[in-house]
Amino acid sequence: MAVTRDDTYEDIIHLPHHVSKTHPPMSLHDRAAQFSPFAALTGYDAAIAETGRLTEEKVELDEQSRAQLDVRLHRLLEYPDAQVHITHFVPDARKDGGSYEEKTGFIKKIDAHSRTIVMQDGTQIPIDNVVEITSDILHRAGI
Repeated sequence: MAVTRDDTYEDIIHLPHHVSKTHPPMSLHDRAAQFSPFAALTGYDAAIAETGRLTEEKVELDEQSRAQLDVRLHRLLEYPDAQVHITHFVPDARKDGGSYEEKTGFIKKIDAHSRTIVMQDGTQIPIDNVVEITSDILHRAGI
């Protein structure tokens, strides 16, 4: 097929580019957004991330370990100025299991009624979730 004068756009190629008088030009960012992918299922990515998030199971201590923790707690009540390091289990709010956290500070009181350790900064730790308590005072006393 032979190329004719009409096929090469010779009649319009030298004309200036049209600019609308009523619509402002779109920014490059907005133009690019027209072609970006979209989430057809809102919340799907969050659900996948939540399913993939790992939790730990709570370790149940034996009677001997529980008794050791009780001795340590009672001894620490004698030393209100002793800094302690507590490792405890924090249940996950969304799924089974949870995570182990460590708290360092000073014990304000032990609430026997609610079975919690109240730290000076207001943190409350359920006694049943505590797996380890250490302190320099306990170490020096051999406990």
